[in-house]
Amino acid sequence: MDYFGIPTVVSIPSERIVFSGLKMYVVESKGGAIACMLLALFFLGTWPAILTLLERRGRLPQHTYLDYTITNLLAAVIIAFTFGEIGKSTIEKPNFINQLSQDNWPSVLFAMAGGIVLSLGNLATQYAWAFVGLSVTEVITSSITVVIGTTLNYFLDDKINKAEILFPGVGCFLIAVCFGSAVHSSNAADNKAKLTSFSNDSKARAQGLKDASVSKETYANKDLENGTATKEKAEFGTAHFLIELENKRAIKVFGKGTFIGLAITFFAGVCFSLFSPAFNLATNDQWHTLQNDVPHLSVYTAFFYFSVSCFVIAIILNISFLYRPVLNLPKSSFKAYLSDWNGRGWALLAGFLCGFGNGLQFMGGQAAGYAAADAVQALPLVSTFWGILLFGEYRRSSRRTYALLVGMLSMFIIAVGVLMASSGHRK
Repeated sequence: MDYFGIPTVVSIPSERIVFSGLKMYVVESKGGAIACMLLALFFLGTWPAILTLLERRGRLPQHTYLDYTITNLLAAVIIAFTFGEIGKSTIEKPNFINQLSQDNWPSVLFAMAGGIVLSLGNLATQYAWAFVGLSVTEVITSSITVVIGTTLNYFLDDKINKAEILFPGVGCFLIAVCFGSAVHSSNAADNKAKLTSFSNDSKARAQGLKDASVSKETYANKDLENGTATKEKAEFGTAHFLIELENKRAIKVFGKGTFIGLAITFFAGVCFSLFSPAFNLATNDQWHTLQNDVPHLSVYTAFFYFSVSCFVIAIILNISFLYRPVLNLPKSSFKAYLSDWNGRGWALLAGFLCGFGNGLQFMGGQAAGYAAADAVQALPLVSTFWGILLFGEYRRSSRRTYALLVGMLSMFIIAVGVLMASSGHRK
């Protein structure tokens, strides 16, 4: 079947999308919902890798996040004026423009509350990636999101998901959190051992240069002084690579305790666990805050308000961080931000990916239940792939770290499969 003259690549027989007869574009079936979740999974797992790449190249996170925030809002505007405006508006299902003037402020406030906590969580993870690493940050935050958020959504959705399947999956996510914390601690110990050996060992370089006259200590000092002691590209996972990364990156992490990174990560996870239940309340009014004659917010209208509040909070905080930075980052200014085009295109792309990913997650959740839609928290599987491929995470680590990493990802895969199997159907 074609939409807008574009043939679909994948055909899902069970999918029923209300589009014909000039009705609002709404995903109704379980198959359609799963398709939305899978696409959201790719988008939401990719944008963190892009922002991590920019930080490692030295771009200030305040500059990156301001760019990201602009296109994140633009994605919601595009969705609202396309999907939310398709077809004729009715009393039961008004389109986006009509809903803007209705007396639906209780639901609007729930949507905006969700946007606020999401913005705080996204902002926190941008700093957590530097301390904890992309893979572990995403696993811990996603698992906390499922443990808390999925439980809340299950009861808000009137238990449309299969509890006997759902909650064992939630338990698997909780175990994944423990594995993630252990992976971070083990990998941090590995990196510390590499740097200590690199700085203090008086023997020849570890690559087998037995007759080298330059000790590792001298080699390290030259690198730290001018970064030109060797023209060879540092290999992933080596101490030389870690030193080069520290010199280039925007957020300096050497000497910082493990606790700081994990504290930021757990704060972000709690924030993420609340945005989906808030959005659920905005679109389904389980607490009956709307008057009887006022229709529920559509996914598209709620997502617009959700993204506006996310944008406002991000702009306020990041502009203040330009002049009063945290974690010993250098000061900047709005003028410096406007003139910083290094990596701007990537940051704008990340905003689009996150915006459309969130929109697809909510579209799937409205059809199959927001508890099941939390299966998109499988995004660390995508982020870990990018982390290993692009950033060399866990290269040359200890066997203990590898064993914990395999355990973390295995438990995570099991948890996601179980969660998707619990999908229900909203009546």
